[in-house]
Amino acid sequence: MKITDVTVTLFKWEDIPTTNYSPLSGKIGGESDLGLVKISTDEGIDGHAFLGSSSQPARLDVQSLIKYLKPVLVGQNPLDRERLWQLLSQLTRKAGIRVVGACDIALWDIGGKAANMPIHQLLGTYRTTVEAYASSTVYEEPEAYADEAAQMKSEGWSAYKIHPPTNPELDIECCIQIREAVGDHHTLMLDSTWAYDYPQALRVGKAIEELDYYWYEDPLADDDIYNYTKLKQQLHIPLMATEYSPGGFTAYAPWLVAKATDYLRGDVAIKGGITSIMKTAHLAEAFHMNYEVHHGGNSLNNVANLHTIMAMKNCEFFEVLLPSGAQKYGLETDIEVDSEGNVQAFNKPGLGADIDFALIERNKIAIVS
Repeated sequence: MKITDVTVTLFKWEDIPTTNYSPLSGKIGGESDLGLVKISTDEGIDGHAFLGSSSQPARLDVQSLIKYLKPVLVGQNPLDRERLWQLLSQLTRKAGIRVVGACDIALWDIGGKAANMPIHQLLGTYRTTVEAYASSTVYEEPEAYADEAAQMKSEGWSAYKIHPPTNPELDIECCIQIREAVGDHHTLMLDSTWAYDYPQALRVGKAIEELDYYWYEDPLADDDIYNYTKLKQQLHIPLMATEYSPGGFTAYAPWLVAKATDYLRGDVAIKGGITSIMKTAHLAEAFHMNYEVHHGGNSLNNVANLHTIMAMKNCEFFEVLLPSGAQKYGLETDIEVDSEGNVQAFNKPGLGADIDFALIERNKIAIVS
């Protein structure tokens, strides 16, 4: 089997609700675009992936994919995923990690279709269901978080994560009110989106430790290994870092050596695809650590994330970022949480998700090749 072509169909994503997850990301809303990446082969098996998100239009990355990665891929055997990932990863400085991730996902889609099995089975299935948690947008009032958490619990969700206003005292008050709203035994997490200095991070960490939060995510700058190490020594609540730590797969090593985090973190978009995060999950497992998979930024990335989670022992949750209108687009049937707060594996060959090709055609901007 040989790769014969690589194309990206850009399509509009309109009516995205206005939302905000951190001061660093800023407000999201209005219009963006996604790219349907298609890797074609001489045996008629095509692999697909989505490029872009509601906050990161695909048009910003598509030219680098075609200019730098397509020439490497065309003529190659798409089943040689490890070799191709190594080659593509060498081009990250030119092309960007997201386009490497999209191409890797499309190659895994081809591999699953060629083997007539879902990607999680190709990886080696560990389970077929996993617990989900709702991941909030930013609100200014503690009551808004408390109300949402209570509502999600009433609908069957078993876990809730807060993206707070990033004012330490207000954040603590939000966490208190959420705990009061859902009771002592509901799973809660705090993701402070790299907002604090060390004294603030310690103060907030001590507070949510008393409130029995499940983990404390990204309280400090994403490259601040020194202060993460100090913070971890002062707290008992598990720390989670490395989501956006600079560098690729090998950048996790300094965090492990410094004992700076309890969990490792990443997803197929920001870490270079399925191949990359499976490497990291196994690295984390060797240290008896969790590798918690971050939201993928678009619907098909989340399907790819879900396949990897089904093949990992050391990941507890699937993240569902709210609101769904800013996260779900382009599939006929998207990932849904059941009445028990779980999500189920996709079991058709490859990614196994039904892409809404009619929607993409209606909203097509251009085909880049």
